[in-house]
Amino acid sequence: MKHTYETRVYYADTDAYGVVWHGAYLRWLETGRVELCDMLGLDLVSMKKSDILIPVTNMNIRYKASAKLDDRIIIDSWVEKFNTLSVTFRQTVKSKETGKVFAEASFDCVAVTNAGKLYRKMPEELLRKFEKGVACPALV
Repeated sequence: MKHTYETRVYYADTDAYGVVWHGAYLRWLETGRVELCDMLGLDLVSMKKSDILIPVTNMNIRYKASAKLDDRIIIDSWVEKFNTLSVTFRQTVKSKETGKVFAEASFDCVAVTNAGKLYRKMPEELLRKFEKGVACPALV
């Protein structure tokens, strides 16, 4: 299952060189992952109340081209893989008009308690939702 988030590049997203500042991509990618989790039925606020958090433990971003002011961009997010300990989200940031890829990213997350203690096994609720998320690989 893939989530698509669309936005445009605003002046505040750019740097002194007139291109998108590298940190803006992180904000867009975070939004994409949160929206994907919502789409899978994983409301992060409710999860926190249930003593479950899924922080990022590893991220890998490859910047391939620079988006510029007023570009329309699309952020695609999907669950690439998961197991009983972690989940890997894959994401792309690309031009809506041309399809040119600006960035590719992967984020590994684990399940922890609110106190930061690692779950020995990811809670069953998360496993079921992530399984649903990878059930339609043709959409990726």
